[in-house]
Amino acid sequence: MAHTGPGPGPGSTRYDSATRQLDRAVARTGAGARGAVGSVAVVAALSGAVPPVSLAWLAPMLLVHLGWTALHVRVFLREQGLPHWLVAGDVAITVALCLAQAHLVPPDSLVTGSSWVAGLVTMTVVMAGVAWRPKVAVPVGLAVAGAFASGVWLAAPTQNVAGTLGIHLVQLLAIVLLMTLLRRSAASADAFLRQRARADISLMVERLRREDELRQVGSVHETFLHTLTMVGQGTYDAPSPTLRAQVATDLAALERLRDLPHLASASIALDALLDEVAGRATGLDVRRRLTPETVPGEVAERFARAVTEALANVALHAGVREAELVSVRRDGEILVEVADAGRGFDQHRLPPDRFGVRGSILDTMRSLPNGGAQISSGDRGTRVSLWWRP
Repeated sequence: MAHTGPGPGPGSTRYDSATRQLDRAVARTGAGARGAVGSVAVVAALSGAVPPVSLAWLAPMLLVHLGWTALHVRVFLREQGLPHWLVAGDVAITVALCLAQAHLVPPDSLVTGSSWVAGLVTMTVVMAGVAWRPKVAVPVGLAVAGAFASGVWLAAPTQNVAGTLGIHLVQLLAIVLLMTLLRRSAASADAFLRQRARADISLMVERLRREDELRQVGSVHETFLHTLTMVGQGTYDAPSPTLRAQVATDLAALERLRDLPHLASASIALDALLDEVAGRATGLDVRRRLTPETVPGEVAERFARAVTEALANVALHAGVREAELVSVRRDGEILVEVADAGRGFDQHRLPPDRFGVRGSILDTMRSLPNGGAQISSGDRGTRVSLWWRP
């Protein structure tokens, strides 16, 4: 459908999944946070690299950690999704850092529980909760917390790790609970969007039915009114088998039109309907600027009928192959305009057989309660203005 911005257009049956949007948002936020925490951890590790910290252990492990941090920053900057392998690698690196704390962290930091490795453990637990469902995130988080406690115990066997382990468990449960609630909310939003998409499909089916009706209205315009014109001009001055056959055909068309189901109370996406009408204009390139609007079915039908006739007149009489179709809401009124830069005409001097302008455009809109139409035409082209006030 025609629209001016990104994303699905008006009347489209597509929608941007709320779950997918959530995954993108938390992935970028998590990757950015992991990049920041990882960078700070490198600075903290180098600042605290005093004996008994071993540079032989610290340097290679920091290089691996720094490379993995750079990958997270890349995800953040490129607004990519968060690959599971990236989180899995982060878990493996953090577990290795935890188990090697005796060679990487000064003893006083181990005692206070404020080491740079502890900060990485928190971030890794959060990333696991962001990337995976609880059935995976919980075991992984427990493994990381257990690795941290084991590393502290290996470095300082007398150190009580119960408090730190409890903090990490609370962090794990908090992130898992938060992500579960967010994912359920996103799933509820997706269910609503799916219902909206089904409603849009129903509108599109109704629009196609209306298009068929418009085609039949057009056939009546080309046959029945033409027959009356011929009679009025005296073409048939005596009973004629040809005239009887033509009248019988015209009456059959009117009967079919009468039997069509009408859903005047149904709401129609006017912009989507007009977009379809413009797309089916033969021999014309129609530029469209359509504001999303939903109107009663009868109103949408009147607009579509008038626009169909206006575009047909451009193609047949204006001598150009381009037109513009615009719909806006102005001062509470829905305004639709069809404009071209072709040959103008004097509507007061139209031939008797040109019922399209008067019947299918002016009378169609003016007979609609709170509706109206006006045509301005001259050397610079023609503009058909249609309006309706809800």
